Amino acid sequence: VQLQASGGGLVQPGGSLRLSCAASGTIFSFNDMGWYRQAPGKQRELVAQVTSGDYTYYADSVKGRFTISRDNAKNAVYLQMNDPKPEDTAVYYCRGSRGGSIYWGQGTQVTVSS
Repeated sequence: VQLQASGGGLVQPGGSLRLSCAASGTIFSFNDMGWYRQAPGKQRELVAQVTSGDYTYYADSVKGRFTISRDNAKNAVYLQMNDPKPEDTAVYYCRGSRGGSIYWGQGTQVTVSS
């Protein structure tokens, strides 16, 4: 099972960016899917998570600006980033869990700068 993240890049403050993560090598859906990020010199932190029942969780720092969604038919998860700020600059990782196992994507760099 592999998770492939994409969509990162350079975005201006106040702009928008959409991250995508698709799974391959499995036909089974994940339970929880989420996005984490890690900035230089900081620990990896949870940004947003969506359960199999579409319950969502957001870190306080991104509430009202980021939206997580999933497409079970495609085994994919997305992160819509609106009004990004320089402090959102980090490597973003997607994560899926199923049957007690955790799967990570390879990370995609997001840089918020003017």
